[in-house]
Amino acid sequence: MIKKRIVLLILGLFVVVFSGCGKDSDIASKNISKKSDMFEIQRRIIFLNGITDKYIMTITGKCSIRKDNQDNQLEVICKTGKNAYKKHYLGLSDNVTYFVEQMEAKNVSAYHYEVVFKPQVIIPDVDYRGSISSVRKVFTSDSKD
Repeated sequence: MIKKRIVLLILGLFVVVFSGCGKDSDIASKNISKKSDMFEIQRRIIFLNGITDKYIMTITGKCSIRKDNQDNQLEVICKTGKNAYKKHYLGLSDNVTYFVEQMEAKNVSAYHYEVVFKPQVIIPDVDYRGSISSVRKVFTSDSKD
């Protein structure tokens, strides 16, 4: 009985210790992608016609990209001001391709995992229609249960 507990404890520790292991490049890549999605990295996105070898379009800025395989398009959202954004949809085909260049190095850790919570996503934005007196009644009424 004691041997089984020791073996289970060792297996449990083994799973916990080695489940967090990953390649440094994978962790750094996730961190860079996260910084890009938070509009902290300057990028240049170039669309190229594979038949004519000519650039179709170039987008430069603090942009987040997402490939939509269902619609076969690339969605590019760029931050253009403090609270200003532009979104572009670019269709992809067998002769149109793209590449993304990171314009500047970003200091991200291969050992640090970061979770970002945005309060505007967690706390809902509620639109209330009615009078302020009805709201006061709800919060000031004495409940006599």
